Amino acid sequence: MPTRRRKPARASSSEAFPALFDHRFRRPELLTLALTHRSLAYESNPEAPPTPTADNEQLEFVGDAVLGLAVADSLYRQFPHAREGELTRLRASLVSRRHLGHVAERIGLGAMLRLGRGEEQSGGRQKPALLANALEAVIAALYLDGGLEAARPFIERHIIEPSIPDLHGALSAGDTFSGAIGDHKSGLQAYLQAAGAGQPQYVLTAQSGPDQQKLFRVEVRIPDGHGGARALAESEGTTKKQAQQEAARIAFERLLAERQQSRTEAEKQAIAHIEVPRETPTVRRRAHTTAGAAAGVLR
Repeated sequence: MPTRRRKPARASSSEAFPALFDHRFRRPELLTLALTHRSLAYESNPEAPPTPTADNEQLEFVGDAVLGLAVADSLYRQFPHAREGELTRLRASLVSRRHLGHVAERIGLGAMLRLGRGEEQSGGRQKPALLANALEAVIAALYLDGGLEAARPFIERHIIEPSIPDLHGALSAGDTFSGAIGDHKSGLQAYLQAAGAGQPQYVLTAQSGPDQQKLFRVEVRIPDGHGGARALAESEGTTKKQAQQEAARIAFERLLAERQQSRTEAEKQAIAHIEVPRETPTVRRRAHTTAGAAAGVLR
């Protein structure tokens, strides 16, 4: 009796990540291709000429276009009073390589990639550009398998919705912050520079816990104009970078709240100082005479 050859196990499939993609692929090979880096295709057959359909680069091209459409549509609906230039800058932030790299890292896309040995050893699963490209390829796989109905929820849930607070902050802060969606440190720095408030400084104030479970406390400060420093916010994180980002986020939100409060107080004071013209006796007499004449006409 001949021995049946076992089929090689797929490196990835939609069934393996149902919570992430929320879509059952009719053609799971699209997802496998989306997660296949060219390094694996080359190492599998180095003598063969490059084949465009052997890795995810073609899908990146499609995913970029789908992502741009979905983001533009979402921003149009979420920010109906924003001008074209503002929407353009917000879209640029959401589809930037940096932001997509952050998103891919957050959802754990690196662990799903199919890499060649060399790329694996060089830390390819953590490279932001590689992760951003793979994320676009995944969007293309969803679109090609299920249309916009499959791609849009993934884009909304993982790329747009987590950034909504940052998007509102970008519009409130002005143009300088619109390029820093998802990077609170860069956003805070740009905002402070525009306000002439100096550079933020991140100071490690405490750390606790064993080596494997360290907890870092970081405070963000700015010059107070008198040779000292003013503390804006403080936060904790399992890494110094995480604590800095969270402290920057809190600081930026507080600065926006202070700015809005200052504007509100200024508006109240401006209204309070508006002089309401008083009626002179002549005007009152004239008005009384006119009213009496009108009453006579009505009688």
